[in-house]
Amino acid sequence: MSHTPNALDEAVAPASAHRVPGRAWLIAALLFVFMLLNFADKAVLGFAGVPIQEDLGITPQQFGLLQSAFFWLFAVGAVVLGALSSRIGLRWLLACLMLVWVLTMVPLFGPLSFGLLLACRIVLGFAEGPAFALATHAVHSWFPPEKRALPGAVVTAGASVGPLLAAPVLTWVIVTWSWHAAFGVLAAAGVVWTVVWALLGKEAPAPSAANASSLQNARVVEAPYRLLFTTGTVVGIALLTFFSYWSTTLKIAWLPVYLSDGLGYDTITTGRLVMLPYAVAAVAAIGSGLLSNRLTSRGVPRRISRGLLAGGLVVVSGLSMFAFTVLPAGMAQMLFITLAFSCNSAAYAVAFTAVADVVHPRKRGPVMGVLVAFYSLAGVIAPLVLGHFVGIAADKITGYGHGFALTGILMAVGGAAATFLVRPEQDVARLAARVEGDAR
Repeated sequence: MSHTPNALDEAVAPASAHRVPGRAWLIAALLFVFMLLNFADKAVLGFAGVPIQEDLGITPQQFGLLQSAFFWLFAVGAVVLGALSSRIGLRWLLACLMLVWVLTMVPLFGPLSFGLLLACRIVLGFAEGPAFALATHAVHSWFPPEKRALPGAVVTAGASVGPLLAAPVLTWVIVTWSWHAAFGVLAAAGVVWTVVWALLGKEAPAPSAANASSLQNARVVEAPYRLLFTTGTVVGIALLTFFSYWSTTLKIAWLPVYLSDGLGYDTITTGRLVMLPYAVAAVAAIGSGLLSNRLTSRGVPRRISRGLLAGGLVVVSGLSMFAFTVLPAGMAQMLFITLAFSCNSAAYAVAFTAVADVVHPRKRGPVMGVLVAFYSLAGVIAPLVLGHFVGIAADKITGYGHGFALTGILMAVGGAAATFLVRPEQDVARLAARVEGDAR
């Protein structure tokens, strides 16, 4: 494919000639497990949704509040702890986050009140807020620019594999023992990961001469935050991930409950069906990362290999979500449910790689933290909105249908609109020109 050379394309050739160290892929694997546990923590409340509501005697609106509470301090944690990434090594910062996650689950091992469960979820949300941004920033630090989409996708895939593994395992634990035991299993896994990470995890080495040259050729300047947060690519990714996370939150908080309480599947069947969107999301994340890397290496503009690819996945997810609300229960509906809750998940790695294309490494952690904080607002709103629709409807299936249909429309429209803003090549040039102009 012929193309017009640009600043970012010029950066590809020098870096691509250098081998990625084996340690980089070890870090990617450890961060994959980190995100696996991160999303298993989020998902367990959804898997145990029915018994929790029965044991604590709470309404659908209260359960929606419980799910929403996880995100009340999510944005605060993302901003505060994301900012610390420029002062504290990611190795120890990530280890501390995992230990906090474990501590929030200790009170859940036995009988507890709704208030205590609510408090534990709020604290857990604060500590998990920066998880994806920090993990992505860490793995990007180990890879040259044109190779970041795939390892980023591996980390993102952990978010899908977590609930994928948790669905059968934790459902079995819940049915065999109790939902309290499920939190105990996750706490034990968190302790194991922390020990392994402390032994094997390392900070990324200083940029090599090739990578430093790559950054210089790409003209990725250390621009002020006021310019970065008004850049089209950053704004577009913020909007795109906001609408995507609306769906992600509903998948975690309400999809298991919808399948069992709304569509009438039993607990074991629900656990198996929930695995489908997560399995497809994991494969799609890796596939989208590979595709983005390949397109970029062939000289395809990054507004296509990053923006259009990520935005298109969110649009497909939204249209699929609207489609399953008008279909009766069965294979066709389950196909669209799977697409609705998987395509958007594949967009995250590609989207954040576009941010890395534009933002200098020294400011990447804080910027990504703010983006996570922004899109996490969807996590606050989405569970409450769906809980409201279910609570006021004449019957539950109607309430679920209205809530998911609204989500589908928002995703399709918002994802399409955001796509037009993501133009990394143009934004790199504009930022460089602004910084150079201000320096004169």
